[in-house]
Amino acid sequence: MFNTQYKKLLLTSAFLTASTSALAGYEINITENDKLTFGGYIKIDARYVDGDIAYRDYWIGDGIALEEDASQFRIFANETRFNTKYQHGEITGFIEMDFWGGGGNEIVSNSANPRIRHAFINYKDLTVGQTWSTFMNTSAIPETADFAGATTGLVFIRQGQVRYNMGNFQVSIENPESWGDTANDNIPDLIARYNIKGDWGNVSISGLARQLHTLSGNTESAFGASVAARIKTTGKDDLRLQIHKGDLGRYVGAAAVKDLYGEEVEDITSVLVAYRHFWNDSLRSSVLYGKVDGDVSNRERTQWGINLFQNLTKELEVGIEVGNFSIDELDKDSNYLQATMRYIL
Repeated sequence: MFNTQYKKLLLTSAFLTASTSALAGYEINITENDKLTFGGYIKIDARYVDGDIAYRDYWIGDGIALEEDASQFRIFANETRFNTKYQHGEITGFIEMDFWGGGGNEIVSNSANPRIRHAFINYKDLTVGQTWSTFMNTSAIPETADFAGATTGLVFIRQGQVRYNMGNFQVSIENPESWGDTANDNIPDLIARYNIKGDWGNVSISGLARQLHTLSGNTESAFGASVAARIKTTGKDDLRLQIHKGDLGRYVGAAAVKDLYGEEVEDITSVLVAYRHFWNDSLRSSVLYGKVDGDVSNRERTQWGINLFQNLTKELEVGIEVGNFSIDELDKDSNYLQATMRYIL
């Protein structure tokens, strides 16, 4: 009994000691089958925006059009995130938070509320919970200082889902939402995806089928497809490409277009292309261009950017990025300059 209690005391002490250093990304082996992992990063951004689209800490697919040009500067740390993974045999539980949950002010405290990014359970080939949509190929997201990673043209969505993996094939049912008029959704979105991988990189081909509900109570079927890739080129360089077409609405562009406009389902065409070049082992640049066009709403969004990142150490990097976001149908646009420092935990 004494030995058992003594072992528990040692384990608890080790856990508390490691927890104080959890920001270093330590792994804690609790037993032969149980392990805790802590990770995340601290990120500080300084951002300047000038133009006739109002300032945002990061671009989404929409913005507030201004009558006259305006400029604003901010320093913030909201992208900072922390995650915990618990592994017990073939079961993995994962939760991650950042601080884009709102709250605070710039007068006194600049406080920010935490929010859930990911919270899911994985058992063998089954994943249940909130995480990136199966429709999304995260490897095709460009490296950017802007938090959202050039959302214009990007599939960018996290939501509740049940996903099953069968080798290179994935299928999932995911949280439905008829964005635009009603929320009377009673059938989950259905997504299928096939992944092709090799030494050259990867390509994913995804299909989406769902049921949307209009304001008058009509039911509309909606379908869309996506091809996304990350292709290795010369040296450590890579090309990242996404092409999306169909009734995709909220799945593309982070609020660029709605699913429904009145009784009509929005059809979109979207593209994102980015090239990353390594100047040496620790210095690299990405140039990117993204565009979303809505057929029913006639909404057009365009974003471009170019950046430079330098690793000062393995864990610490600094970067600078310049770019532009435009609401083309209103002939409005804003330029931005962003400097960043990130410490990977």
